[in-house]
Parts: sequence; C-alpha cells; structure tokens
Amino acid sequence: MNKKGKIVVISAPSGCGKSTIINSILGTGEIQLRFSVSATNRAPRAGEEDGVNYHFFTTEEFRNAIANDEFVEWEQVYPGRYYGTLKRELSDAAQRGENTILDIDVKGALKVKKQFGDEALLIFIMPPSIEALRQRLVKRGTDSAEVIAERVDKAEYEISFADRFDVVITNDDLPVAVAATESVISAFLAK
Repeated sequence: MNKKGKIVVISAPSGCGKSTIINSILGTGEIQLRFSVSATNRAPRAGEEDGVNYHFFTTEEFRNAIANDEFVEWEQVYPGRYYGTLKRELSDAAQRGENTILDIDVKGALKVKKQFGDEALLIFIMPPSIEALRQRLVKRGTDSAEVIAERVDKAEYEISFADRFDVVITNDDLPVAVAATESVISAFLAK
C-alpha cells in the first residue's frame, strides 16, 4: 500500500520571500513535492494554461463549487475575484502518495490545518521586522507608496496569526531561511 502524501502550507506577508523560498525548494528537486494548483475565476493571462497555472473557472462555476463544498479554502481576494484550493487537488495527490506544497494566505492555511490535521504542516515566513519589510517593498519598485502602506498594514494583520502555525521561520537571510524551511519540511515528511 502506498504511503499517503502530506501537505505543506507556506504563508507569509507580501515581500517576505515566500515564493522565492518555495521556488528554491522545488527547484532543487531534493524534496519530492508537487505545487498545488489553485482555482480562480480570473481570466488566464498570456501563456497561462488551465490545470497548470490555475484551474480557471467562470464566476458561476466558482460559486457553484463553493455551494457544493468543493474547496478546502477559498477567498474573495478582491471584489468579484475568487481564489481557492480544491479538495480534490489535495486528496487525489495524497491518495497517490504525493506530497503537496501550497502558497496560500493565513486564513486559508488554518482551514487546511483544520481539515487535514497532522497530515498538514503550516510554516509562516516572518519578516525580520515591519520596517525591513517596508524597505523590501520599496526596493522592489513595483508599488506606489499607498499600495506599500496597504501591504504593510496587511502584513501586520497576517503576522498576528503566526503563533497558530506549526513553525515560524524569520527570513532575514534568504539562504538560511531556505535551508531552515527545507529542514523542517524534510523532518515532517520523514515522520
């Protein structure tokens, strides 16, 4: 019988290096993880493929999936714009013995933990400080001062959930944070 696959969730405020850490871990191939494909009702962007980048739904399809309890977690991130993790995306992979990594927000992470319990590991990537996070966002040069202020406010809110995660890793040195994240995931998957 196959060993059942496990779930790793990584959450962090914008600008904390979450995507960089996940891509680094997936890029080495040392840990066998598949990236969970989220569902959305937004239109595909150039080069995006259904089932690869996202599961693309119409708004009606997404709302029907919500009504049919097909999501582990979902959020209306912006007015009329939905994102979520399909139950089948996780359960099918687990049944095949595949370990899945998710990049989702703190509320979604807690919903995954509630549903999957000890089969899910929640990792929160913490900025070294709010001021360091603000500087990273400014240095990116992609957002206005107003958007940066909104992201910092949201980060403070998200950080308030960190103590509900299994592990908190501070990213003040990217290679160290990647190594710590890899170590925690490896230990969890070995259990």
